[in-house]
Amino acid sequence: MQPFRGIIFKVLSVCLFVAMASIIKATSSDVPPGQAVFFRSFFAIPVILGWLALQGQLRHGWEAKNPINHFWRGLVGTTAMGLGFAGLGLLPLPEVTAIGYAAPLFVVIFAAMFLGEKVRLVRLGAVALGMVGVLIVLSPRLSVGAAFSTGETLGAVLVLGSAFFAALAQVYIRKLTATEGTAAIVFWFSVTATVLSLITAYWGWVWPTPQTFALLVCAGLIGGVGQICLTTSYRLAEASLIAPFDYVSMLLAVIIGFVIFDEVPTQAVLMGSSLIIGAGALIIWRESQLGLERAQQRKALPPGG
Repeated sequence: MQPFRGIIFKVLSVCLFVAMASIIKATSSDVPPGQAVFFRSFFAIPVILGWLALQGQLRHGWEAKNPINHFWRGLVGTTAMGLGFAGLGLLPLPEVTAIGYAAPLFVVIFAAMFLGEKVRLVRLGAVALGMVGVLIVLSPRLSVGAAFSTGETLGAVLVLGSAFFAALAQVYIRKLTATEGTAAIVFWFSVTATVLSLITAYWGWVWPTPQTFALLVCAGLIGGVGQICLTTSYRLAEASLIAPFDYVSMLLAVIIGFVIFDEVPTQAVLMGSSLIIGAGALIIWRESQLGLERAQQRKALPPGG
């Protein structure tokens, strides 16, 4: 393991994904979310294929042993992406980022429901604390008033739905890792998302301006590189070490939101995101403790036991 390099790749992936989200937000008034999903997915494929070639896996790395689970993972992942992109056009970037932190909380719940994982008091308490934070962030958007008329309430619901489906996608990824390689999971998600996004053309796509077209292509390329950096980071370091660096995205979102979009995070966003981040850190810590316990138990087993 190379923990320092793993951290570098993780932080780089976070920076790239925030940059990608910023581009999608900047083009949200020009193209519908489904079309943005297409560009994000289609133009990531050449990057992923190039990565496979460099890894010497171009011939077999993309092969799928469980196509149906790849499809379901692609369906829920594409839904999460589409809802998130739609929300970016309606809410400030820091708020979208804060609500998106609900995904790891949902993962804990889904892992217990669908994977049979035991969820004990510490993680249950962390999920409850995180959900309180989510409600604080959402509270100004769920009140009846001007926010609803401007679409911000809809935006909050869309981003929360995106977190829900992103967590469900994580459950499918956990199941896929039992039979599939990382390269195949990454490749087939991009392919599935590209095909599914084409369906949205029925409801109307637009011919983008050259500037918008270039930005959307950049979003796809950046997303592909970000996915590779993320995959590399988890290969170089333990998940419990690098997972907390996800929260660098809030700092970046606040800076980019203020400088580029003239957005200032509200007190509710700052307070709620602090609780969500604290809950996420607690879950990460508990996962690392459980990993150590399992490792010790394995060492205690007799040979062949």
